[in-house]
Amino acid sequence: MNIAFELNGNNVEANVQPRITLADHLRHDLCKTGTHVACEHGVCGACTVIVNGDAVRSCLMLAVQADGAQVTTVEGLTPDQGLSALQASFHKHHALQCGFCTPGFLTTAHVLLTEEPDASKDRIREVLSGNLCRCTGYINIIEAVYEARSAYANPEKSETGIQP
Repeated sequence: MNIAFELNGNNVEANVQPRITLADHLRHDLCKTGTHVACEHGVCGACTVIVNGDAVRSCLMLAVQADGAQVTTVEGLTPDQGLSALQASFHKHHALQCGFCTPGFLTTAHVLLTEEPDASKDRIREVLSGNLCRCTGYINIIEAVYEARSAYANPEKSETGIQP
């Protein structure tokens, strides 16, 4: 099937098999390997991307369902001039170890902070509870997201000078 959608701000057209997942299409056809595939059941959150402003498990979504959508992968969160405020906060707080789960945490947290820039630590913990990490213990991840809130509340006055 022919599909067309916006990927990280660029228009994409492709001919895909109706059964291919969005995760597989992003990784194998469009070389967006920041989207990781782990459980393939929508449980772990490693494959989370942003579709029309919502955090979506791309292993559960067919590529044909992205037709006409705006899709953002973790690669689309990185501004040209360097790390986003959220990424910089992850680095500062050592909120990653092996890094496999990090793209899912970043996309999920980005959607949360875009919608709720004043999210409490409890709210952050609740929203991120659907993303699994085997390495960090989550404390540093929660701290990193909590600190990045200021960049989302005042994007033009971000402490790092970088848009969220």
